[in-house]
Amino acid sequence: MIASSVPDEALVELGSTGGGAGTLALLVRDQDTRRLLLLRAVLDAVDAADPAVCPAERKARLREDWAMLAEADRAPSPAATPRPPGGRHSPGAPRPSAAHPGPPGAVHPPSAHHHPPGAVHPPGAVHPPGGALSPARARIFHPLTGPWALSCLRGLDHRERSPDGRGARRLRQDLAHFSAVAAVAAARAGIPFAVRLTARAGVLTLPSLGSLRTAAPGDAPVGLGHRDGRLTFRQSGVPDVVVHLESGIGAWSGALAWTSAHALPGLLPDAAPMPLDDLDPYRGAPGPRHRTLGGPATLDDADRKRWLQAWSGTAAALRTGGEQRVTEASALLRCLVPLERPPGAGADGRDSCSATRHEAFGALLASPPQDAVALAATVVHELHHAKLAALGDLVTLHHAGSEARYFAPWKTAPRPYDSLLQGVYSHLALAEYFQRRALVTPPPDAEYAWSRHARYRAQVAAALPALVASPDLTVPGRRFVDEMAAAYERMAEHPAPRDHTVRAQAYVKAARALWTQRHAPALPRPKG
Repeated sequence: MIASSVPDEALVELGSTGGGAGTLALLVRDQDTRRLLLLRAVLDAVDAADPAVCPAERKARLREDWAMLAEADRAPSPAATPRPPGGRHSPGAPRPSAAHPGPPGAVHPPSAHHHPPGAVHPPGAVHPPGGALSPARARIFHPLTGPWALSCLRGLDHRERSPDGRGARRLRQDLAHFSAVAAVAAARAGIPFAVRLTARAGVLTLPSLGSLRTAAPGDAPVGLGHRDGRLTFRQSGVPDVVVHLESGIGAWSGALAWTSAHALPGLLPDAAPMPLDDLDPYRGAPGPRHRTLGGPATLDDADRKRWLQAWSGTAAALRTGGEQRVTEASALLRCLVPLERPPGAGADGRDSCSATRHEAFGALLASPPQDAVALAATVVHELHHAKLAALGDLVTLHHAGSEARYFAPWKTAPRPYDSLLQGVYSHLALAEYFQRRALVTPPPDAEYAWSRHARYRAQVAAALPALVASPDLTVPGRRFVDEMAAAYERMAEHPAPRDHTVRAQAYVKAARALWTQRHAPALPRPKG
């Protein structure tokens, strides 16, 4: 764990499901620092890899890509990318350079003095002075660069190699993807270049720009040149495809083989566009924890219109739950990843799924939203998972084990302590959001909000005592959980109508009875 202190004020704010600008900036800066360290780890692992795993020519290509990325970081960009929240802003300050790597106190990746001559190192300062990120940092800090980096590290780890050769192919694809990332940064920085890229299963993806369907199937080679905002793709035996960069997200072309990346308007009028990423090959959520999610979706025009309709009202819907909800969404949310509806979803469209990924900080994965209120609730829910995960990276909240033994009304199976903490925290935020919404909206919106508030608060009431009673909480963890309990108690000042409360309590009582019947006899007694 990176040594870092979390002020008591931040624990109080976050424990009550809030977080001021300084607290949110602390979380963001720490996550971006970790991203730089993760990229440092990839570079080190490639350099140390056995030639049978990563041949010399691939190592050399990675260094070339790093060099292009570093040049894009230094170049005065013709279209700089708005920086993510939390970065320091010093108008008129010089850009970092080799001689001036960043402001005092800036966090740098570990030095790499053991690298061979010519090795390229990641940029130094996390958020350099100036009002915008360089195109290189925009790609480094993009949420989906995290899953790419972890995939590389898994491919380079001899303990995780598959005997059938699929792991070797995946590693080749991972390293080839980074070549595309570097090319995007260079193009956005206005740097002319000519490189050789490799498609993946007939598709070459340039993150934030779009994807090219290649003439040849499989992992086909593609030449790419850039000059003055114009990209030219060259393939054997077919005409060149010319693509023109757009400002921010996307690139346009008349070629049918090209699909542009898309973005929704910024959450607020002066905010940068919000990427709606249905192209990135690392956008999925693999693993057993996400087995109930729908797969990554590829959108058509009708799908994008539905997302736009819901997103256009999301800021207003968030604001009915308090200005804090808009503040945290503006600070933490960096891209939306559309999912298919979950397996077994009903025909009425009400079944939905959503997730965040620890390694993809700032990304929200979600199936098509029903409306703006549903999307706002999803944002509140998932960003509290992200907030708590980021806080857990900064400070140890508990020492509880991984045994699944706790009752959570929103799950049918027992939960480990950490999962219970995550669930209670997000449900507490939803209870607070819908209570505030119920107090400011007219019927029937208020009635629906009260019903959701009553359900979420009853669920929190059933699970919160196990969190509070745990002897495994650290001192910061105790402070955090006590603030959660205080936030729960404050909701009693504006109780839901009795009929909603009765129904919610009956629901939780039935869930507990069924859970106890199924699981309680086989569970060990909790400590304490």
